[in-house]
Amino acid sequence: MTEREKMLAGELYDAGDPELQAMAQKAGEWMARYNGSIGLPRLERREILREGLGRMGQGTGIKPPLYVDYGVHITLGDNVFLNFGCVILDVCEVVIGDGTQIGPMTQILTADHPRDAETRATGLENGKPIRIGRDVWIGGGAIILPGVTIGDGAVVGAGAVVTRDVEAGATVVGNPARVVKRREAAPAG
Repeated sequence: MTEREKMLAGELYDAGDPELQAMAQKAGEWMARYNGSIGLPRLERREILREGLGRMGQGTGIKPPLYVDYGVHITLGDNVFLNFGCVILDVCEVVIGDGTQIGPMTQILTADHPRDAETRATGLENGKPIRIGRDVWIGGGAIILPGVTIGDGAVVGAGAVVTRDVEAGATVVGNPARVVKRREAAPAG
């Protein structure tokens, strides 16, 4: 396996690998262009944005600045919105569903590091994918940690640190995020 294949599979990988370094350099150049495009018309910004992402649906928009590791591992559905200053560390796949809205300064972090000091000292890293469903609202300053799945229609409160999966329709707040409301089941019949 290449280091990129290991990375995307969630295995330990060497981030100093030449292929990954070249991808990061390309992403950095793209971010500089996109983040400098704030004064351009929306359609021009959208075209620059499309160049750096894996997939971007119709009606989707991101207010610069945006910070990514690679960009190409990010899939955005239709009508997704990310406000100013979001960070997406996409060493693994990040999928964000249709109609999801994400507040400013939110961090979506697939990147991780080994927990034991000896392995961490080798410089190897790993990650876990993040999946965010349809019609989710994530408040400003939230942090979504590696491996988390957020179900359709969920709400993540501003500043929440999401360490575990969030079920569809749930509202979570706090650090670590905890459920404060669940969607009630529709009446039978």
